Amino acid sequence: MPRPKTHDDLLRAKLLDRAGALLADEGAKGLSLRRLASEVGTSTTAVYSLFGSKPALLAKLCAEGFRAIGDRLREVRLTGDAVTDLVHLGTAYRDTALAQRNLYVLMFAGGDSTSPGTAAEVREELQLVLEPLREAARSGVAAGVFGDVPDDVIASSVWAYAHGMVCFELHRTLPSGFEYPRAYEQGLRATVRGWCR
Repeated sequence: MPRPKTHDDLLRAKLLDRAGALLADEGAKGLSLRRLASEVGTSTTAVYSLFGSKPALLAKLCAEGFRAIGDRLREVRLTGDAVTDLVHLGTAYRDTALAQRNLYVLMFAGGDSTSPGTAAEVREELQLVLEPLREAARSGVAAGVFGDVPDDVIASSVWAYAHGMVCFELHRTLPSGFEYPRAYEQGLRATVRGWCR
């Protein structure tokens, strides 16, 4: 009779869920594999068996974070007005990023051995985040709203604005007079209109 599989998808989901909660509550310093295992009622061996290492667990969490943003952007109903659509997408990006603020900071962390930024799954999910922006940009180029510019360039500029402003907001590095979300949306709209003919 085969032994029951204890390190299964249900345990993986519980570990990811609790790891995400620890990140949300306490940031990366609050997440240790020993604590995670204890809080889920399993062993660190199980965590290593399912994820391989803490960097691999963090990479999986980051992929999930990008997936959440991509899913939210794909839910945005496009109107056919490329400028409005890109502003709505940029606003949805900000809202989703702020809803997972500690994970968002980790998603773009770099320069150390625990950085998950090079994981293939993370890169793949990031490309899926950009696709709704590309789609709206392509629509605008095809309709003659934007100049003859590659859709990737327009999409990347919108993403760069959204990401940069989210980082400023998360690190509280904007002047106190800067009003969210109105000023954010105004800047986003100006960024998009900069590509118009």
